[in-house]
Amino acid sequence: MSENIWGYQPTAGHTAGTDLVGYKVEATDGSIGKVDKHSDEVGSSYLVVDTGIWIFGRHVLLPAGTVRRVDPEEQKVYVDLDKEQIKSAPEFEKDSHLGNPEFFETTGEHYGRHRRI
Repeated sequence: MSENIWGYQPTAGHTAGTDLVGYKVEATDGSIGKVDKHSDEVGSSYLVVDTGIWIFGRHVLLPAGTVRRVDPEEQKVYVDLDKEQIKSAPEFEKDSHLGNPEFFETTGEHYGRHRRI
């Protein structure tokens, strides 16, 4: 994963400004949902993933540094996390967590524990 968990890896193939909404998200062990929202903000890039029925319709925030590869032809985003790592993440609630630095810090710490350096 990226040194900066809130920035895309240079090898991920993501171009700033590309709309990822609707792309399927693939963990290392299978599909986890689709992108509901994303941000390309420098130093604070992320995906909000709607997990659908997989974990009962939760939304989770994935820092851009967890993205291994973006495939525009397949409309898929591949992340360097397994389903359990994502399932155990704090639930994202748009109304209370968007722009909340404490939530972003907690989420970054959660995924930081799973980083492969």
